[in-house]
Amino acid sequence: MSPGLRTDEKPTERVVEAARAPLDLMTRLAGSGLFTDHVVYERPGRWTFAGGVLGEVVLDSGAVHARWPGRAPETAPYTGRPAAALRETFAAAPLPAWNAYGWIAFEFASARPSGRLAHFVVPRVEVHVEDGAARIAGADPRDVERVADLLAADVPPAPPAPSPVDVREGGDVYRARVARAVDDIAAGRYQKIIVSRRLDVPYPVDVAATYACGRAANTPARSFLLDLGGFQATGFSPEVLASVDDGGRVMTQPLAGTRAFGFGGDADARTRRELETDPKEIFEHAVSVRTSQEELYRVCDPDSVHVTGFMTVKERGSVQHLGSSVGGVLAPGRTCWDALDALFPGVTASGIPKAEAIEAIGELEERRGLYAGAVAAVSHTGALDAALVLRALYNENGQAWLRAGAGIVSGSTPDREYEETCEKLSSIAPYVCKALGVRR
Repeated sequence: MSPGLRTDEKPTERVVEAARAPLDLMTRLAGSGLFTDHVVYERPGRWTFAGGVLGEVVLDSGAVHARWPGRAPETAPYTGRPAAALRETFAAAPLPAWNAYGWIAFEFASARPSGRLAHFVVPRVEVHVEDGAARIAGADPRDVERVADLLAADVPPAPPAPSPVDVREGGDVYRARVARAVDDIAAGRYQKIIVSRRLDVPYPVDVAATYACGRAANTPARSFLLDLGGFQATGFSPEVLASVDDGGRVMTQPLAGTRAFGFGGDADARTRRELETDPKEIFEHAVSVRTSQEELYRVCDPDSVHVTGFMTVKERGSVQHLGSSVGGVLAPGRTCWDALDALFPGVTASGIPKAEAIEAIGELEERRGLYAGAVAAVSHTGALDAALVLRALYNENGQAWLRAGAGIVSGSTPDREYEETCEKLSSIAPYVCKALGVRR
């Protein structure tokens, strides 16, 4: 923020014509270098770029760290639920109005959390693209003018061609994990668990170019691209973890049950029939929907909780899923943070019962971090929108990686679950782009 700028001033705003596709504009802003820290978040019909840092909240396993304009940085220990620590920290923000964007790690829900659990920024400038227009708002008018000039500049060169990543590695280790999970289910330890595997990318990556290439080939419920504190990620989320509007209406969208997609009419129709009739896939989906209902009962008016579109097939890039929507209205005294706390992590990326599944995941896998966590937008109005982070690329300290998992139930087989991870990785692996200047 510029010296002397008051945070109670009305933001500078400009509206310019969005002469190019929103994806092109978002990729241009992210790759421009104007804002080291930034988040791109896509919802149906609306794309948002959040650039720079006006305020910042970082949560780790022992403390919450906040930076606000006009104040010295603050660090405070917290006890109890991490979601409550975020709620209280944002409630104390010295800003009359704010929107925040960031991410939450899977370990946010662990009984023994470790590492960075959440990172949110209130941006210096926001760009919202919808209905053919780009609305630019910022605390500093100079930021607004720089963004407007950038959006009006000549079209940048095309992104580099992708360098596909081979998804068929690490099969033996993963199959052994699945077999152990099936044994645990037979022993009654839990009913369902999502077991995942990490796939390292053997070259430096261009994360923004990967977003551009991958988004053009995917059909996500939400998409995102972020660079916060040097950690980068981009992905094409297949499902909404939690959406809360200003009136307290909550929605979650569990997807469970998977088959390959994108091989043409007859092949896709055949795998769709398999998906809709396979007892294992139907059972996996039904128990996930039931769990989502139970979670909303904890924070919503029980009479308002309902299921719509039960077991509708959702096409998401290289795979198709069974999907349902579960909704409700927050009970008096409840907030969007309560809804997030009840639904996080997504049942379709953790297991049933959640606590036992999360504990077992900690034994079976290395730390997940953002995988199976969330990228979220939250507002002073009480609205929140959180995408489940799957089908994503992660990049930190010069190392990039992918990750995918499969839902394990009593009827699972190691070979089929390994194939499912390959199918899911194929939503992102073919579109990974090398950083410029890196040889093939």
